Amino acid sequence: MTQANVEALRSEFLRYRRLLELSAEQVTESEFFHAADPEGNSIAVIVQHLAGNLRSRFTDFLTTDGEKPWRERDSEFESPSMDKMQLLGGMAESWSVLDLALAEVAREDAFLSTVTIREQPLTVMAALYRSLAHVSYHVGQIVLLARQAKGEQWVSLSVPKGGSAAYATNPTREKSPDGRT
Repeated sequence: MTQANVEALRSEFLRYRRLLELSAEQVTESEFFHAADPEGNSIAVIVQHLAGNLRSRFTDFLTTDGEKPWRERDSEFESPSMDKMQLLGGMAESWSVLDLALAEVAREDAFLSTVTIREQPLTVMAALYRSLAHVSYHVGQIVLLARQAKGEQWVSLSVPKGGSAAYATNPTREKSPDGRT
């Protein structure tokens, strides 16, 4: 995988990481744990799931199956026993595991290598895009839940409603978290 590919993927993962963090900052502890209905997931549950998924997928990314035997996926959808800060700390650790895997991919030039997820062979590129799609799906859920919880107090993470004209004169929000476009 070329360095440019890895950096583009890293930038997108960082964008979603920042959206998750900015959403979590806006909600209270109780809003973080609130589920709209008994079958729905709270922000806390989604964070717990994402952390478990990333840790499993990217620990020893190039050499072991992405579905680790130590992962207990079903428990990721149960009410967490940790508080908000602990869950976000676990999420930060999982982002670090991902970042180490991306550094390894760039160093190993593993573009055409094959990895496995649940015994399914995938190219490194396919596995990374699959994970990026999974992260974006769940971060979108987190943003929506946080926005619904805050109502009118929500601080927009993109172009605010009615703000397109002003935004067009200074399109700063299109930059990735590391400052690149």
